[in-house]
Order: sequence, then structure tokens, then C-alpha cells
Amino acid sequence: MNEDHPELNEPSVLDYVKSKLSFGRKPKIEIPESQVVEGEDVERSVDIDQQSTINNQRSTINHEPCSPFPWLSLIALGLALLAQRMFEPPSPSDLTGIALYLMALAFLLWSVLRGEWKLLSHAESSGGNDPLTLHRAAFLISIPFAVLAFFFFSGNLFTVFNLTLWLIAIILFVWSLWLRDPNQPPLWRRIVETVSRREWQIHITRWTLFILALSLVVIFFRVYHIQQTPAEPFSDHAEKLLDVYDVTHGLTHIFFPRNTGREAIQFYWTVLMNWIFGTGLSFLTLKIDTVGFGLFVLPFMYLLGKEIGGRRVGLFAFFITGIAYWPNMISRIGLRFPLYPLFVAPMMLYLIRGLRTRNRNDFILSGIFLGLGLNGYTPYRIVPFLVAAAFILYIIHAQSKGARRDALVWFVIVGLTSFMIFIPLFRYATENPEMFSFRALSRLGTTEQPLPGPWYQILVSNVWVGLKMFNWDDGNIWVASVPHRPALDIVSGALFLIGVILILARYFQKRHWLDLFLLLSVPILQLPSTLSLAFPDENPALNRAAGAFVPTFIIVALALDGLISAFGSEKKRKVFAWILTAVLLLASIAQNYDLVFNQFDQEFRLSSWNSSEMGAVIKQFGLVYGETDTVWIVPFPYWVDTRLPGVWAGIPNRDFAMFPDQLATTVQLSGPKLFIVKANSQDPTQNDQKSLDILKQLYPRGSLSLHHSPVAGHDFWIYFVPSQ
Repeated sequence: MNEDHPELNEPSVLDYVKSKLSFGRKPKIEIPESQVVEGEDVERSVDIDQQSTINNQRSTINHEPCSPFPWLSLIALGLALLAQRMFEPPSPSDLTGIALYLMALAFLLWSVLRGEWKLLSHAESSGGNDPLTLHRAAFLISIPFAVLAFFFFSGNLFTVFNLTLWLIAIILFVWSLWLRDPNQPPLWRRIVETVSRREWQIHITRWTLFILALSLVVIFFRVYHIQQTPAEPFSDHAEKLLDVYDVTHGLTHIFFPRNTGREAIQFYWTVLMNWIFGTGLSFLTLKIDTVGFGLFVLPFMYLLGKEIGGRRVGLFAFFITGIAYWPNMISRIGLRFPLYPLFVAPMMLYLIRGLRTRNRNDFILSGIFLGLGLNGYTPYRIVPFLVAAAFILYIIHAQSKGARRDALVWFVIVGLTSFMIFIPLFRYATENPEMFSFRALSRLGTTEQPLPGPWYQILVSNVWVGLKMFNWDDGNIWVASVPHRPALDIVSGALFLIGVILILARYFQKRHWLDLFLLLSVPILQLPSTLSLAFPDENPALNRAAGAFVPTFIIVALALDGLISAFGSEKKRKVFAWILTAVLLLASIAQNYDLVFNQFDQEFRLSSWNSSEMGAVIKQFGLVYGETDTVWIVPFPYWVDTRLPGVWAGIPNRDFAMFPDQLATTVQLSGPKLFIVKANSQDPTQNDQKSLDILKQLYPRGSLSLHHSPVAGHDFWIYFVPSQ
């Protein structure tokens, strides 16, 4: 020790880095946080009604000296944005992008060591131990109701009787576990008191108006051009509409076995949307209901971001998810894709909040959303493993001190609650295990084809390819992506990688379980895509990995929030920080608009077949001649699904296929006839000349015309036969 010069005893930067990277028991060297950061941390941990106190604290803080301007953070951000730009098609420069990202990483780490760009501390855990109380009578009564419901769910049908048994079991089970606040009246009484008031007061703040303004932008992105983008359905939509048609005719399935099997939620939701909007069994109805799913996830993104990083993080997560091309695109397709993130977000919200507040009720809610998700979309079956990972990480970290026994109880509560919701599907799975697991096992195992190589090599390759999809290449599946471009836009892609580094840095400093959980949740939620071992070319798939966008955009929001905090609380700097944020978000808006409404729209039109134009021809024939029974489409390999034109013509339950070897059977029918045949003037192998020759021989008085499509390569022949 140098007593004459104590400043020489201060630790160096190297000592600081060594202490942070050390996993031993050596004492950690801490850099005292500025009061500005403390003020932000206080805001993270208080309720809204304490905000005035925080504002008073900040007014005092603002008079204190400013920290150095965060030039290192700005350089790191600029290099990262430039690096991400290098991965953009049509002429990506991968090596240049990697080099720029490495430079950005160096400046980012430098800024972290200087205390510039970093994430605020986690909110402290609150609440005591679980009282381990139970409403025994309600719990015991719920068990026989659950058993009876399981028994009467046989036959793969929902009925009024088995639904009643099931709902009674769920209500009693939740009631038996729910912790009630003795100082608060029951929910039903609060509702009655609110409704019976003569006057209602609505408190609107500037923050509320700000959220409403951003919500309008998000809603615009999600509903704009919903009829045109995407333009055409494909075979999966035909299968789905037939299942919805079955529901409207009394076949209330628990699991729909058509098209390798699908869970039930969307089919009943589609019936409801048709009843509300009156759009019929149509492609538009399917898109309306999945756009709704995509919008419903956004409030949970706000609440999840607020829980993890404060209300500013919640706002960024809400807005960036709302305008991003990935979630917007999968919610417009009209298939079950958005059901995956829809139930991941609230499940994570209540799970994380429960482990922070140690409140049993949050785990009940988490279990409810876990069970609902299992009834939505097959990839959600990976989420129970995510829940298990969360509890394991929590238990092995210091934040669980004094609550490890309770954590095991909470884990059981989440599992049992989700199982109560899962009972109908569990019954179907016991009766039809092969059908229930076919969709997943066909990709994971050898059900459809042998693995193209050793499973472990394919898995390692798939994980790497899956991790690249965010910033590099999102795969070749045109129905759910703009092929071979990053899944994130330039701004979000750069902030995502920066956020990953910042979370790692905070984890090495704080050793908080939530940081590790956030990072691990991304590859775990990608597993439905990366476990496609039998068909590795189907990975990455943005639809099967859709649940991963929940933690992804939380990470993006955390990075953006950390950037604003790096500028401190001095007024001019705050103005500059918000101007920079606005520029970044406007750039993200512009690119995502182009990705969805130009690039994705054009790619989808070129790759899908124009069944809407064929449906218009069929509908016009019906209006002129009074019926469509003598209209047919001659199938051709890799051409239109012959059930889809009927959807556009208002006949969703008819397949218009008439194969070439069956054309002669149409001669015996009277009345005018119309045949739609594949055309391609540029490629003779894709022009169905064989069917045209047969029709000319059968109907020499027929007339042939070419329907010109506005989409190149999508013309088709119309062969009209007048009434004999």
C-alpha cells in the first residue's frame, strides 16, 4: 500500500475487467454509479403514484455536473448500423459487414467500461414467502370434474356437456389456489361499484396521448392494404376454410385431423370473426382473425418490456414490434403463425413478474396462457421447456435466496394450471397419439423421410443457420418471409446485437438470472424451426420461430433505452437523444413499410397462383348462366389448388378439379360449360396443351381465349362451350 499517494492504489481498467470476468469468489470491483443512473433505477422500482417524487429528485440531479458526452456509444451505433447495411440484399457484402461489426463491438465494450452505454439495474425482488394455503374443498371438487371432462372429451368433439365440466374444473382449480387480498373487496364487487357510479373520471396524461399516437401508427401498419397484401391464398388456406366450414355444420373438433392435424383455436375464432364482420368463409376472414392475433400480442409486449426494463422499454418494445416486418407479415398470412408469440408474451410476462414479486397469482396466469398456447399452434409445444429453463436459472442464481422451496411449488402450479387448460387435447393425444404428434415428428424424425445426415451435425448446422436469420439470412420460405434477407431491419438488427452484448455485460456484473434467461429464450423458442432435422432446408422458418421475436424485440428495446440513458438527464442532451431515437425509428418505419407492402407483396404475388382471378371468372359465369356446376379447372403439376377459386366465388366447399382423363365424362352434361386450363406462352412445358387438344376434340364448337393476368407468368386459358 502506498500511504503517501493513495490514488496509486486505485484499481486499473485491467483489474476491473478481470474482476468482472472472474467466476470465482474474489471480491468484485465496482464503479460507483452516477446519481443520474440512480434516479433512473429508482423510477424503475416505484409505482406510478410515486412519479412526482422521482421528478423532484431529478430536478435536483439536473443541477449537477454532466458526464462526458457518449461519443464511443455513437461510434459503436454508427458502425453497427453500417455493418447491418452490408447484409442487405440484393448485393450483400458479408465479410465487410462482419469486419464492421467487430469494430462496433470494440467501441461498444469501450463505452461499457466507461459507463456510457449500459442497461439500468433490475428491479429488486419483492414479496415474502408463499403462504402455501389452499382452498381444499374447491381443489378436491375440481379433480373429479377434470376427470369427468377428460372422459367425456372422447370422440374428438366439443359438446355443451363436456365444455361445462371442463370450465367448472378450471374455475374451481384456479379459485382454490388464488390468493385473495383481505384488504381489497372481491372483483365482482369492484365491478358492480364501478358500473353503479353516476360519474366516471378518465385520467389522460401526456404519456397516454403519446401511447395513443404510436398505437395509431402500429394499427395502420397492421391493417393497411389487408385485402391486397398478401394477395392470394394457397393450399393451407383451402384446408383451413374447409375445417371452418365443418365447424359451421356442427363438427366441433378438438383437434382437426385434416392436413396432418391442427389445434382448434383459430377455427372457432374464424367463425366468430365471420359472425362479427360478415365477410364469409373467405381469405379475408382468415386474414382479419390473424391480424387480430397480431394486435393482441402488442399490449403484452408493452407490459413485458415495462416489467423487465421500465415503461420506456415497454413503449419501445410495443412500437418496434408493431411496425416490424417479421411479426406484421406472419399476422397477415391468415394462418396460425401469430398464435405462437401471442401466448408466449403473456406467459413470459406473468412468469417473470411472479419470480420478481413472488406472487402465486402470477404463476396461475402464466399457466393459463401456457395451456392456451398449447391449443393454438404446434410450435408452442416447446414452451414448457422454456418454463422449466426459467425456473432452473432462477433457482441456481442468488435472486432465489429464501424462495427456492417456493419456486418448486410455483413450478408445479404453472404445470398443473396449464394441464387443466390442456385436458381436451390431452384426451385426443391419448386416443390418437400418432396423429397428434405427426406434424412435429415428421420434421424431427424419420416419419416422412430418412435424415440426410447424422442428427447431431444437422442440429449444430440448424442452430447456426437459425441464429443467422436475425441479421443475415431468414431462409427461403416465401410464404412467411422475404427470402434470403435478414429477419430484422437495419436499425433493429444493429440494436439487437448491441443489446445482446449489453445484456451479457450486465450479467457478468450482476449475475441476474433474468439476463441469462432473456438470451437463452431466443434459441429455445427457435427450436421448432431448428429441430427440422429431416428437412433442414425448411430452417430457418420465421413462422415456426415466431415466438422468438418476443425476447428479440425486448432486447432491441433495452438497447435503445440504454442509448438514451447514456446521454444523461441534462436537458440539451435529452433533446438530442430523443431526436436521434426519432430518426432511428423513422428509418425503421420506412424500411419495414417497403419490406411488407412492396417486397413481400411482390414476392408473394409471383410465388402464389392467381386463384382470385379464376374465382372472378367462375363467379361471372354463375351470374350469367345461373349456376356453376358445369365449370371446371383442369389440374396441372405445381399449379393452382383447384379448391381456392371456389372460395373467391363464394363456394368454399367445392373442388373444381376435372383431370384430363375425366374430361370425356362432361360431354353427357347439358348446358354451357367452362374449362380453365394452365397457360404459359414462354415455356411450352408449362402450357397444358394436352388438355386443350382433348377439349377441342370433345367440343369442336368451343371457343378458346387467354386470360391475361397482371402478374407475369400467371395467364390461363378459358375454354367456353356454348349450350348444345
